[in-house]
Amino acid sequence: MNFLISNAQAQSSSPAADPFGFLLPMAAIFIVFYFLLIRPQQKRQKAHAALLQALSAGDEVTTTGGLLSKVTAVSEHYATLEISEGVEVKIQKSSVSAIVPKGTVDAA
Repeated sequence: MNFLISNAQAQSSSPAADPFGFLLPMAAIFIVFYFLLIRPQQKRQKAHAALLQALSAGDEVTTTGGLLSKVTAVSEHYATLEISEGVEVKIQKSSVSAIVPKGTVDAA
């Protein structure tokens, strides 16, 4: 186990001799978390918000529940989806996961 701790540090009488010995690794961990977890999540949230803002009647979408349908009406918080002819459901706009290319609903 000598390869993990140098002899000079192990024999030191005061373990807190270097004030940056603790802060530097913690800052490095925070930076890694920011670039690997926080920043990509913020990008995904912005992209999803833009998708919901661009949602309009006639778009074909998939929901988080897996429904593939056509949007017939959009309000501030809700969207009305036509699952099949004559069958419409009203969902929260936030549950729309993606806009799919036109013609996808008819092909399925």
